[in-house]
Amino acid sequence: MMKNRWKRRRLSSSQIIMLGFMGVIALGTILLMLPFARADAGGAPFLDALFTATSATCVTGLITQDTATYWSAFGQTVILGLIQIGGLGVIACAALFFFLLHRRLELRERIVLQEAYGAQQLGGIVGMVRKVIVGTLLVEGAGAVFYAIQFVPEFGILRGIWYSVFHAVSAFCNAGIDILGEKSLAGYAVNPVVNLTTILLIVLSGIGFTVWFDVLASVREAFRRENPVRWRFGRLKLHSKLAIITTVILIAAGAAFIFIAEYGNPDTIGGMNTGQKLMASLFQSVTTRTAGFYTFSQGALHEESKLFCSVLMFIGGSPGGTAGGVKTTTFAMLILACVTFARGGNDTECMGRKISVANFRTGFCVVMVAFAVFITGTIAVLALEPDSVATIDVLYETASAVGTVGLTADLTPRLCRASQIVLM
Repeated sequence: MMKNRWKRRRLSSSQIIMLGFMGVIALGTILLMLPFARADAGGAPFLDALFTATSATCVTGLITQDTATYWSAFGQTVILGLIQIGGLGVIACAALFFFLLHRRLELRERIVLQEAYGAQQLGGIVGMVRKVIVGTLLVEGAGAVFYAIQFVPEFGILRGIWYSVFHAVSAFCNAGIDILGEKSLAGYAVNPVVNLTTILLIVLSGIGFTVWFDVLASVREAFRRENPVRWRFGRLKLHSKLAIITTVILIAAGAAFIFIAEYGNPDTIGGMNTGQKLMASLFQSVTTRTAGFYTFSQGALHEESKLFCSVLMFIGGSPGGTAGGVKTTTFAMLILACVTFARGGNDTECMGRKISVANFRTGFCVVMVAFAVFITGTIAVLALEPDSVATIDVLYETASAVGTVGLTADLTPRLCRASQIVLM
């Protein structure tokens, strides 16, 4: 009887994942409240510590205090650890701990990993997680090396290495938290090394680990054939093709829109030459896909640009990666369904493959729930804040929070505590 009752009380995979995140956030909050976690004397207030721990673990990037000046080296290290755990996933980090102890994962633990990464099959899930961890560390390491080209000569060896490692992890995990000061990467708006390194890290992580493995497997298979140069995009799985195509379209469309809309804005890209404007526009388009870094003031964007960027933030990145949002494949699937309906068709197809009704229903529910949270949060913040706060800025902040992006129209630190709780 007791055994059956215990079985009924066992947590589901989703509950385990949720509790894991809550546990990491709680631990991070406690560590950030310690006196030596703050640069000045005394520990951080509870809500500042909680907001920062939540933002770092959920790889969002919104902050109430400037990370570079408010937190000590210990506090910044805690934040970096939370970002890495949030980017890899709490469950994957727990699996890494088991790997280091040479402990075999039980069936229950494998099921939780499958749920956490949205894997279609249980078989090979442990091997996939190993590849994710190794691949993440390798790409972050490479990113740190490229950042070091700029930061080590500028800040010295120790500080330059620390800055390189911190920003490589933050960029790859799509957190967008920096330790360069209040202006984020604005001081490097025309620096190609910092811009391109950040863009590559964001895109590589935002495209999803499953796409990584599919592309690598397809290339490996092509090289085993007699004519390896004939590798074709069509050999990829439908998910990979849809994720890559949608990502490229959204990045290109976003860069073109920002370039045109902000071309003459002196407070954003108006003072740059054409090449610099193109690079800044590309960076802005990529960073709205849940990264959170910026190279010019987000508060100075035109209203139409803020609204367009809010849409990009809501869509987010691809499944199986570190990005947030409702996901590129979900967005693409709903667009295809709308086109099918407009043409009078019944079955939604993509590249010769039929999209199941179950997948469509899941995607539709994800978008509707996310949109409901977005609108509810926006209304709540507008109700809590004075009329002087612009509606478009509140929309920008709530879209950034829902999409776990971290871009801010210079508003989050100025919000009242109740509004900051809404964003959390």
